[in-house]
Amino acid sequence: MIEAVFPIDLRSDTVTEPDEEMRRAMAAAEVADDVLGHDPTMLALEERVAALLGVEAALWVPSGSMGNLIALTLHLSRGDRFLASPGAHVLDAELGTAAWIAGGMPHALDLTPASIRSSAGGETPYYGLRTTLLCLENTHNASGGTVTPPDEHASLVAAAADVGLRVHLDGARLWNASVALDVPPAALTVGCDTVQVCLSKGLGAPVGSVVAGSSSFVTEARRVRKMLGGGVRQGGVLAAAGLVALDRIPSLALDHDHARALAEGLRSLGWDVAEPATNIVLASVPDLAVTLHGLEHLGVLASPMAGKVRFVTHRDVDASDVKEVLRRIGEVS
Repeated sequence: MIEAVFPIDLRSDTVTEPDEEMRRAMAAAEVADDVLGHDPTMLALEERVAALLGVEAALWVPSGSMGNLIALTLHLSRGDRFLASPGAHVLDAELGTAAWIAGGMPHALDLTPASIRSSAGGETPYYGLRTTLLCLENTHNASGGTVTPPDEHASLVAAAADVGLRVHLDGARLWNASVALDVPPAALTVGCDTVQVCLSKGLGAPVGSVVAGSSSFVTEARRVRKMLGGGVRQGGVLAAAGLVALDRIPSLALDHDHARALAEGLRSLGWDVAEPATNIVLASVPDLAVTLHGLEHLGVLASPMAGKVRFVTHRDVDASDVKEVLRRIGEVS
């Protein structure tokens, strides 16, 4: 049995901490009251994200869940049905706010052009469900950080347009998809009415996501953000971290490399592990609770996801940490 001297945290890429460069940028940020006008650093962040995503405007929000909720609130009328893939974050990890606050009726569907058309097309009786929105997720967290390439994305969006659906993209890890596919982020938002992206995962900002779309959408989104308690004052302190984070999008490729190395090493130790598409490694185990407890005893922190063990590589974990994880697990395998 090995002695775990220090914990290696692979529970999520949300455990990243701002480094000294980011902290200096936060300390030096130009700020103003964003509720009474517009904080200049926050405005600079929003304009930069909008350009990256190929949309007209963007709005900083405290969390990706709030960004998704704002979009769904503005897209849905009470009782409208929306489609999302099984395991989607908007279905399983946002406390039911899509129904509770946005007033939508969630429907899990294996998303293909044919399934979208058959689920939302055609006439329904007046008492039937009215389907108005398609929610996409790229990368898909519960599927192990899988990516939707531009051609597949285009076919799903085209099917939604054929049956009159608006489209919201939960792109919390869209930066990872962009790096994995070697395409600009805007190539993965084509045809979407709105998109949410996160700054506080692999990019390392301490707080914040951005929800984006048309200028008219963002005008209304700003109102809904305030309704939800998300008005910020001198938000530039946090936005400055986001601006530094955006400079680090290319470095996500290292996280993907580390995930592949981890997966390969686990397989060599006899684990049942799928090849990761980005920075999320899913392992099938006989007893999830026992395995997670055993890993914690070794100082390897992981999390449950879709009935499997989830390891997430991130900027605060390097190649030597991955080797140490494999060494610790190998000692008891």
